[in-house]
Amino acid sequence: MREILDKAFSELNIEYYSVLDYSHCIESAEHIRERAGFTPRSAVIYLLPYYTGECVNLSRYAASLDYHIAIGEVGEKVISVLRQRFPEASFSSFGDHSPIDERHAALISGLGIAGDNGLLINEKYGSYVFVGDILTDLPPELLCAKPPKAIVRCEGCGACKLACPTGILRGEGEDCLSAITQRKGQLTESEMQLMRQYNTAWGCDECQSSCPHNLSPRKTPIEFFYKDRIDALTPDLLAAMDKEALRQRAFGWRGRAVLERNLAVLSDAQDREL
Repeated sequence: MREILDKAFSELNIEYYSVLDYSHCIESAEHIRERAGFTPRSAVIYLLPYYTGECVNLSRYAASLDYHIAIGEVGEKVISVLRQRFPEASFSSFGDHSPIDERHAALISGLGIAGDNGLLINEKYGSYVFVGDILTDLPPELLCAKPPKAIVRCEGCGACKLACPTGILRGEGEDCLSAITQRKGQLTESEMQLMRQYNTAWGCDECQSSCPHNLSPRKTPIEFFYKDRIDALTPDLLAAMDKEALRQRAFGWRGRAVLERNLAVLSDAQDREL
């Protein structure tokens, strides 16, 4: 069975995956599991590296098309392979909205170490990875599940905490800069000043950029993240996106008005410089 999974993930250019007994996972959203309609016994955990290059005013994860689309495609393809072998089994694919704590599952699978910034750090791709999972009622021994590993933490060098724009990683702030850029409504002057200072229309990568494990990011081998890549969001580019095009972007989920506001904040900074 391991060979079947190896082949399925290899064909998708996914290098890091593992299988866990579901009982070793932390179930953080029982209602999502109930919605799936079956009782999981195994969890297939995998990493999707996403780094494709540097960005101007977007968090690196938002440069590509929405990663949820990629997770959905991976889940569909892997499940189709498993269904051919086990047609009576139940499967469900998740990513970013799962019944389990995906980061914890990836950590006890040995797919990375725990960073002080709350992110999983992979040995090859640093923290520029998404975690996806496929739950099934197949018994873990059938899928060659491995025992959980002890969670390993990073060296605690303090670089990410020092770099954090709002100080939330140092226990000083109430929100990270990424959350500020995604908030609806009016922002405070100090919040807008932070956006101008770090030139961000969406998200924040400061804690990742400062991490020694991310100093020389390895680019993803997954073609999806190179399609229709955007390294800088502009008012003209946003205006040219219809509703469907905006839905295809990770930065579109909060709506057009939030992005228009953020771009206006950055534009105001440029006007002041002139």
